[in-house]
This record gives sequence, C-alpha cells and structure tokens, in this order.
Amino acid sequence: MKIWISFDMEGVAGIVDWDQCRPSGGARYDLGCQLMLAEVNAAIEGAIAGGATEVVLNDSHGTMANLDPRAVAGNASYIAGRHKPLYMMQGLDETVDAAFLVGYHGSISGQPSTLSHTYNPEVFAAARVNGVEVGESGINALVAEHFGVPIAFLSGDAVTWEQTAAFAPGGVHVVTKESLTRFSAANLHPSESCRLIREGAEEAARRVAGGAVGTPGITRPATLELDVQTGDMAEVATWARGVERVAERTVAISGEDLLAVFRSFVAVNYITRQAGGR
Repeated sequence: MKIWISFDMEGVAGIVDWDQCRPSGGARYDLGCQLMLAEVNAAIEGAIAGGATEVVLNDSHGTMANLDPRAVAGNASYIAGRHKPLYMMQGLDETVDAAFLVGYHGSISGQPSTLSHTYNPEVFAAARVNGVEVGESGINALVAEHFGVPIAFLSGDAVTWEQTAAFAPGGVHVVTKESLTRFSAANLHPSESCRLIREGAEEAARRVAGGAVGTPGITRPATLELDVQTGDMAEVATWARGVERVAERTVAISGEDLLAVFRSFVAVNYITRQAGGR
C-alpha cells in the first residue's frame, strides 16, 4: 500500500505565529520545523503500522524545503523545492492508494483558523468548488478526485476538518488545536498531538486497506471560482489557460478534466503574484 503525504505547517500543534513558519523567524522557525517534523514522522509511523509499504512526502509549505531529510522516519521519500508543477499535490498519481494531509489549516474566508489563508493571502480572498466554499484542502481535492485517490487522513484545527470532511468520506482526522482567533489557539501538547496522529494514521491506513474510504466525490464538469483582492489580479488571472473573468474580482476555471482545472489554478497562483507587486 502506497501512502502519499502532503504536509503544511500552520495546522501543527504549537504553531500560532508567522515567525514559526518562515526562515526569517530564526530560532522560532527552527522550532516550528521540529514540531512539524515530529507530526510528519508520527503520520509515517502510523501509516506503516497500518500496512503501508511505501510512503511519499510532499513538502507543501512556503519554499517547500523545511525538513532535514536525514530525520525523516520510515525511509520515506521526500519531494521538496519550489516551482513544482502540481505544487501542494506533487507526487500524487494513480499509483497512490491514499492521500494524507498533515498540518493543514483553514481558509482565508472561513471561521477563525490559526494562520488561515488560501494559497496566497495577498491574492485570494475566497475559493469555491462547485459553489461550496473551500480552503486549500478542497482545492487540492480536485487532484485526488482526478486520480481516484481517497483523502484518508487529515490533521489540523477543527475548522480545517469541517472544511475537508465532505471531501474525505470515511477518512480519519486529528484535531491538533482549537483556534481562538487567526493568531491564537489552545494547542495539544506536541507529544499528545503526535500520539493521536500516529494512531489516526494507522487507523486510516487500515480503513484504506479495507476499502472503507471514498474518493472526494467532486462531480464533473467542475468549476473552481476564485475571489481575488483587486480587479487587476482578476485581469491577470485570465492570462492563464481556461480562466474566465465572471465578475470584477472573481474568476472561474471549469472543465471535465480536474487535473487541468488544478493546473490552471497553479498558473493563476503564480502569475497573480506579479499583479500583487511580488
């Protein structure tokens, strides 16, 4: 059984500030990386205990090179680095039996969720898949559905699971923290968070082996709508293939091919940074 893990940072227990998530944060970032590594390793160990024979990691945070590869558990392979064609979903394909999402966070437009954003907070104000407001997990579910891969496990705050549950039928989740505001949370002790992730990942792998986890269930043709911060960004977004401007600050990407929809979104994510002055 092959398990693929996309991991982010903001949903990890103990992380509540951007300094813990960016190299410029110095010692605080170093601690953030250690906390994230522990949760990722817990997920790997749980997956292997549940029957996984291969684990692939995709670093999905920031510049996407946040782990010391020597410290990764279970001989898991590690996809790292910027400018990956499938971004947070690089490495997911039809050979994968299940996707795990570790350390994920809520959307920029939803309930208070620690360090919430939707890919780029300088650009995206909201996202909807077939009319349902989603965060990064919902956008990423387009790729999982395309390849017929279930999202079997998720860790993060309670808001993140609420926004993901519809795309993970039969999946297991671990709440690592209860968000108070966007910049505060009641966190589990890291040891407890890792224990629950290890147990949850094992259970998720066993459910996958038993055929008890469904794919995201996104209907085709699908439409991904994106609200952006300015009209300039909406205009620039239309330079990407398949993107239509449907309102002053809203664009839409539609089609039967969910992977093509996601690829166009990745292009929008990159080129709108320029309209935002980055």
